[in-house]
Amino acid sequence: MAYKKEEGNTVSVSDVQKSSVAAERPVNRPIKNYRCGNYSGAIWANEKDTKDGLISFMTASLRRSWKDKSGMWRDETVNLRKNDIAKAILLLNKLQEEMFFSEEGENDE
Repeated sequence: MAYKKEEGNTVSVSDVQKSSVAAERPVNRPIKNYRCGNYSGAIWANEKDTKDGLISFMTASLRRSWKDKSGMWRDETVNLRKNDIAKAILLLNKLQEEMFFSEEGENDE
């Protein structure tokens, strides 16, 4: 790996190339955001280079945020393709149905 000297710092050439490629690439921001309590969802526009050319597609992300015991904010994100959303909804509906109709879950909020 080649290295380049920059103002007293040693920087690998590959790091310099990566940073300039990243600078040329536009930042991908969601095209739509939704929020409900500690959950948020976003729709993303994406592009992919294929042998047939550039294709555009959308994905969704679902994020849950919470504070841990030490007071630090944490989050977890699930990324979904269009065909995954219906499967996730079906599964969540089944889980909700089971929890609502189970005798043990009657005292839960």
